Amino acid sequence: MKKNFKLSVVAIAVSLFVANQAGAANTWAEARNDAMGGTGVASANYGSGALINPALLAKAKPEDDITIILPSVQAQLSDKDNLRDEIDKINDKIDRYKDVVDNLTTADVIANPFGVVDQFQNAAKDLADELVFLKGKTAQAKAAAGIAVSIPNDVLSVAFVTKAYAHARVSTNVDQQDVDYLRSIQNNDTVAITEALRAALSPNGSDEITRNLNSTASGRGAIVSDYGIAMARQFDVGGVPLSIGVTPKLQKTWVYNYTASIYDYKSNKWNNSRYRTDDTGFNIDVGAAADFGKNVTVGITGTNLISRDIDTQDVRIRNGRTGVVTNYRDTYQISPVVTAGAAWHNELITLSADGDITETKGFKSEKNSQYVGVGAEVRPLNWLAVRAGYRADVKGDDKNVFTGGVGFAPFNRVHVDLMGLVGEDKTWGAGAQLSLTF
Repeated sequence: MKKNFKLSVVAIAVSLFVANQAGAANTWAEARNDAMGGTGVASANYGSGALINPALLAKAKPEDDITIILPSVQAQLSDKDNLRDEIDKINDKIDRYKDVVDNLTTADVIANPFGVVDQFQNAAKDLADELVFLKGKTAQAKAAAGIAVSIPNDVLSVAFVTKAYAHARVSTNVDQQDVDYLRSIQNNDTVAITEALRAALSPNGSDEITRNLNSTASGRGAIVSDYGIAMARQFDVGGVPLSIGVTPKLQKTWVYNYTASIYDYKSNKWNNSRYRTDDTGFNIDVGAAADFGKNVTVGITGTNLISRDIDTQDVRIRNGRTGVVTNYRDTYQISPVVTAGAAWHNELITLSADGDITETKGFKSEKNSQYVGVGAEVRPLNWLAVRAGYRADVKGDDKNVFTGGVGFAPFNRVHVDLMGLVGEDKTWGAGAQLSLTF
């Protein structure tokens, strides 16, 4: 596995860009609003509203034309323990450990027991130290992408939307008996010699010893793709412009459950059908937005109003030491998320704030999240925008991040938006978006 694992934590998350041609804590990617703390329920433009709040699709101005986003992408990675490199290290050390064992002969052990013991004990120590470091470690990756074609109209605005989001997590499950076994070799010459002789006399060589090592690494991943048509219309309610939008959509989900020995974890097995479950169903997003005067907009949106639970494949691993079989299984939850937002805006500045009213769920083995965000955009020139924001998980499970970005709009026809984020525990991310207005 060696270098192959180096990007395994993002392999599933990033694969949506290839598989579907389609931190992101949201179920959407939109570089402008991602740079503004992940807000957008009340502050998104009409051309990107179909990705965030379908009601905003009806807020096009008379001079606005068809807008095409192709595409918007974002990815986020959290790996404070440098798990990617550490898994590489443990594989190097298990290879060294096996080499030492496989090169042992009975004659070597009898002729030079203490020389053999030193080499054997050093290899066991290095491997035990690495296991201790890896115990309880995790790494996470998220990604999202979207394509939208928005067509404004006085009667009914319409948008064709394809969007996808992905979540991947790799965690370690270090068996303390692995550490105890290796420490017994490291610290006791008699045990080391006995184990060396047992391996030298066995036709299985290093397998005779490594069967006592049963720590595992688990990968969970999900890719959710939406294909829908957003529709929105604006009404006058007591002198207040009120926009209502809805997005019926086909939803395709791939859920991955890859669990294997930590000593033989291969990232290229993520896509193996043994570890993948596919599911297709119908879902719907709804939204509303109201303008209070020229400068204030409030909005609310509900995504994935139809709940769906998708079970992963059942992966079974036998403990080589005890013979006990352990089943590894999880459930990915798609559930309604309701978010409210407000924005204050004029020709120069937009200030925005969003907050989740409900929790965001994922795998049942993970904690739920609930996000709040604030952001700002300043437009010093008609072709330049500068943005910044902050996004936090009030449940405290996901990482809090600072966001920022810039937007360029030459001739107000081609729009290029770039964003980046940085947060606690070595969290970082980036996104980009190209859109055209005709």
